[in-house]
Amino acid sequence: MSNPNVSIITTDVDFPMQKKVDLMIGSDSLSLLNEWLLKQPCDAVFVLVDSNTKEHCLPLLLRMIPSFSESVTVIEIPNGEQSKSFETVMIVSRKLLEKCASRHALLLNLGGGVLTDLGGFVASIYKRGIGFVQIPTTLLAQVDASVGGKTGIDFEHVKNTIGTFAVPNAVFIDTRFLETLSDRELKSGFAEMVKHGLILDDAFYNELKMITPSQVTPKVIEHSVKLKNLIVSQDPRETGKERKALNFGHTIGHAIESMFMETWCPLLHGEAVVAGMICESYLSHRHSGLSKNELDDIRTFLTSRYDMALYDLSVLNEENDNYVLHFIRNDKKSKGGSISFSLINRIGKFVTDCVCSDVSVKESLDFLRKKVIKRW
Repeated sequence: MSNPNVSIITTDVDFPMQKKVDLMIGSDSLSLLNEWLLKQPCDAVFVLVDSNTKEHCLPLLLRMIPSFSESVTVIEIPNGEQSKSFETVMIVSRKLLEKCASRHALLLNLGGGVLTDLGGFVASIYKRGIGFVQIPTTLLAQVDASVGGKTGIDFEHVKNTIGTFAVPNAVFIDTRFLETLSDRELKSGFAEMVKHGLILDDAFYNELKMITPSQVTPKVIEHSVKLKNLIVSQDPRETGKERKALNFGHTIGHAIESMFMETWCPLLHGEAVVAGMICESYLSHRHSGLSKNELDDIRTFLTSRYDMALYDLSVLNEENDNYVLHFIRNDKKSKGGSISFSLINRIGKFVTDCVCSDVSVKESLDFLRKKVIKRW
């Protein structure tokens, strides 16, 4: 398979059996999908979509797989975070069962992070595991959710509480899908790219400061994916320190996202991570040596890229700080009741297993309110 507009990254992942995964990245990566599918030992192909990707993305996908377009079964789920639930898992599993999907079936997950997380989870448990392919259609999914082998659903309003480690057979990242996204969705994905720079690559972080989310190119996406893939290949199951680095901004970010789930305007994942990165940059300054100048640089950069005036930020008032702590303690990364963070001691260098007190977490939320929300 070759296409001058597509880069192919092949990685070896041990989950626990050694498996090679091809990541196709470019402005025309779907052109390789038909040939790739013809080489797979599958007896049926299913495509999982939501209401948005069925309309905007499925027609392109079907055009790119002429050998299969008449035989694929399309399974549709509702759009949105609410679909990351046991109820939706049952809907998709029931559809696979009705169509007599065997263990040799292949599931193509066409959508954003919600859909790739859920589709990967269903594939990992249906008949003890079937093959699946991630075809991310949002910037967030292209640089984060589709890469790394984590699947999951939300439970009791807590993010990704139920899930598995499961490696896709391949990932096709086609940047044409980004043309269907709103500015808000592009910004959400951009946040995860900023995180990759903050924990691993100061030069990449400074490069991102020079562009807007709408100016992201396939090469920039490729670099961000390579940074995450570097971490995942070293520590696929998060048993060591390396993969914990990817949690930067997410311990507090997930708690804030969970709080907003029941409001009139829920946050997108990347928006919550922005708030989380600002809070955890403050914790990095207090506990792991991040300089005041770099803290101010991070805060200023992120604030300039995100307009939070749309949201009911009164949810983040001091009276609700204990609710944030409650969600953090229910986070899958907590251990023995203590709150452990992955922080940075300078831009581009991470530190893990940093235990911070409730008082420090509340101080970081106060920093967010005074230095950021007040300006928004």
